[in-house]
Amino acid sequence: MRPAPQITLNNGVEMPIFGLGTWKMSDGTQCYEAVRRALDIGYRLIDTATLYGNERSVGKAVRESGVPREEIFVTTKLWPTDFFSPEKAFEASFERLAIEYVDLYLVHWPIPLIPHSVWFAMEKLYESKRVRAIGVSNYHIGDIEKLLEYAHVVPAVNQVKFSPFDYEEEVLKCCRSHCIRLEAYSPLTRGAHLDDAVVAAIAKKHRKTPAQIMIRWCIEHEVAVIPKSSSPRHLAENAEVFDFSLDGEDMQTLNALS
Repeated sequence: MRPAPQITLNNGVEMPIFGLGTWKMSDGTQCYEAVRRALDIGYRLIDTATLYGNERSVGKAVRESGVPREEIFVTTKLWPTDFFSPEKAFEASFERLAIEYVDLYLVHWPIPLIPHSVWFAMEKLYESKRVRAIGVSNYHIGDIEKLLEYAHVVPAVNQVKFSPFDYEEEVLKCCRSHCIRLEAYSPLTRGAHLDDAVVAAIAKKHRKTPAQIMIRWCIEHEVAVIPKSSSPRHLAENAEVFDFSLDGEDMQTLNALS
């Protein structure tokens, strides 16, 4: 695959615009082999979370890949059940990953009346230099605005469900206005719309697959994208999205699908 372009976060850290999601990959052989295979073919962004239960496999694959650590961007997340002990939860993730540092640590999900102490703990982890950037996930506009009322460090990333069929344009605009990068999970809608006629027509036009069109749509919006796959064929296919572009008409058509 061609190297994925880097995007610059609001603290100057660079992050690949394309990578691998690992949700529902079981800890052990499946996750380990998928991450190793992804790194072997050129992926450099790997996304995991405490909730996924596969941090050990991700960390082992990163350590044994032969790729210099500084070339790999690793994300993990804090689950709400750990909101009253974020530091302890991070230490547990850090131990499972067994890598020198975490590139991005996210609050996985907002809850009503989320304690301010959660974000303050995230800021302390960032200040410790063991986390290169901090951010959030599944935050809507109201959640972001509430956080910004008291945050000393603006989130670098907001990871949300984002695809032509889940086009949160207002969330994207809100994040851009605060210099927060959006990152797309489930960009392929978990396969639900890969046979959509509109997507298929655009795929035929560009001689690409529907999956490649949906991934490229995210990239055209300057949104980082982490499609999940453990299939060798799909891992390779998903990465072949840097040799073409979507034109304005394509984008308008895809934007309208939501």
